[in-house]
Amino acid sequence: MSDISHLGKVLIIAPHPDDEVLGCGGTMARLADAGHEVHVAVVTKGYEPAFPESLVTQVREELAESHRLLGVTECHFLDLPAAALDTIPGADINSAVGKVVNVVQPDTLFIPFVGDIHKDHQLIFVAALVAARPRSRSIPNRVYAYETLSETNWAAPGITEAFIPNVFFDVTHTLERKLKAFSCFKSQVKQSPDERSLKTIEALATLRGSTAFLGAAEAFMLIREIT
Repeated sequence: MSDISHLGKVLIIAPHPDDEVLGCGGTMARLADAGHEVHVAVVTKGYEPAFPESLVTQVREELAESHRLLGVTECHFLDLPAAALDTIPGADINSAVGKVVNVVQPDTLFIPFVGDIHKDHQLIFVAALVAARPRSRSIPNRVYAYETLSETNWAAPGITEAFIPNVFFDVTHTLERKLKAFSCFKSQVKQSPDERSLKTIEALATLRGSTAFLGAAEAFMLIREIT
């Protein structure tokens, strides 16, 4: 297994609770096991009437349990409106994401992919890149985009932007933790063949691993690296 010490302090920006586990759960566990600070920023929160308060509370509890399993250092809640980011000024999204990046000052930043079908993901990708602009030495040295099952591959590859990974993190020894962490989201787990089933999550990790001759992997697109 390759060395990951250069990744330093890590921040994963998640549009919604569970996106970070789907995209980076095995990597998060591996980083935590290696002694890294692993921060998560959940950008949105569900608000009534679209999202019952009881469901929002349940998901927050599921998130906390999931993060304990993965060894997350701290979770930061930005509380912007879920599935409604396109109704608020872009400057407000940029400001909220910029503040958490400034507070955490990560060495490595993981963000959703710009081609995801969910508008929230697209807007957060842009906001994260705004926050990571190389205008000082406190910005992240590397930025990766992760894939989210049921979001990244449900657009129209060839017409919309396609996720073509060029970085693979070995999660052979942490895949089971990832599966258990996602299992905590009882409100979100689906039965196979739904993409948000444990079987599909494992299958994707196996496929990504085989691409790099690994038992299991999570795949990313490198956006920028400063060395």
